[in-house]
Amino acid sequence: MPETVFGLPTHAIVVHATVVLLPLAGLVVLLHAFWPAARRRLGIVTPLLAGVALVLVPLSTDSGENLERMVGRSALVERHAQLADGMLPWAIGLFVVAAGLWLLDRRRARTGSGAGPRWLPLVAGVLAVVTVAGTIQQVVRVGHAGAEATWHDVVSTATDRPVSGVAG
Repeated sequence: MPETVFGLPTHAIVVHATVVLLPLAGLVVLLHAFWPAARRRLGIVTPLLAGVALVLVPLSTDSGENLERMVGRSALVERHAQLADGMLPWAIGLFVVAAGLWLLDRRRARTGSGAGPRWLPLVAGVLAVVTVAGTIQQVVRVGHAGAEATWHDVVSTATDRPVSGVAG
């Protein structure tokens, strides 16, 4: 993977796609799990979107490791990297639940809506809520740590300088 794209670190581009698509996939999973009209319209889109988001996670961490070699290590970068390493299990879980929901719908379509154990949709809904909540909380934690690592020196330097033209 190239270290830069159009002069920007690849990580900045890939990670923004990841930060958008993971929560979007989570929203689609919840819609698929709990709203029958949306479920009928979404179909294969649910696992496909979760799959694309899943593929982006290792691309984000790989490009982040490249960027880390370029900017050097710091405590903030290390914390961001450690949190980012915990993102992949959540993304895998989200994809598995998305695929499971889609397969459950395919089964319903083949055998009729009342076929199968009654507890299965309930378990699928609980798994959807847990994986979406876990995925989104991890995205927020990783993103916040990355923003701190990126902007900490810039903001702290800017606030240390007196603001010209302000009486104080």
